[in-house]
Amino acid sequence: MNVEQLLNHYGYLAIFIGSILEGETILTLAGFFVHKGYLLFVPSILCAAAGGMLGDQICFLLGRYYGKHLLQHFPKLDPMVAKTDRLLCKHSSIIIIGVRFMYGLRIAGPIAIGMSKVTFHRFLLFNALGALLWATIIVSFGYLFGQSAQWLFAEFQQYTKLLFAVILIVAVFAWLIYWYIKRHRNK
Repeated sequence: MNVEQLLNHYGYLAIFIGSILEGETILTLAGFFVHKGYLLFVPSILCAAAGGMLGDQICFLLGRYYGKHLLQHFPKLDPMVAKTDRLLCKHSSIIIIGVRFMYGLRIAGPIAIGMSKVTFHRFLLFNALGALLWATIIVSFGYLFGQSAQWLFAEFQQYTKLLFAVILIVAVFAWLIYWYIKRHRNK
């Protein structure tokens, strides 16, 4: 089975599963493969958004049902949780959408939101919007990366002989300097 066949059979499933917890690397690769023609743009975005949304919903529910038990083991976090809850009540839509873009908060953010007073339906709505936005941006970035890489390699191939000549000249020049210094040290 070649790469094209693997991507045709398992590419969208890999995007979905990879997006449940992490996603950025998987989505960048997905965008690259979209550029190469192995995957389609819209299905890649929809699989990524569905996976990202599912992962965040699971974390939200973990926070909702097990967050209080977790806090019993770390009572010093109570004041921060209360402050976070007040902040979430004022700006929940922006935070729910933005938390997936904040490095290190991809899992902790939805858990914290689940521990707050934000309703399940509100989180579901803004999580879906955030997941679609996130998937579109990252897959598009991968697509643009693919275009840039293709242009770079095309330009690189055009100047390969020139680059080889420059490297050869530099190597010969470095060897001559080494030879000259070694010769004068021996005198």
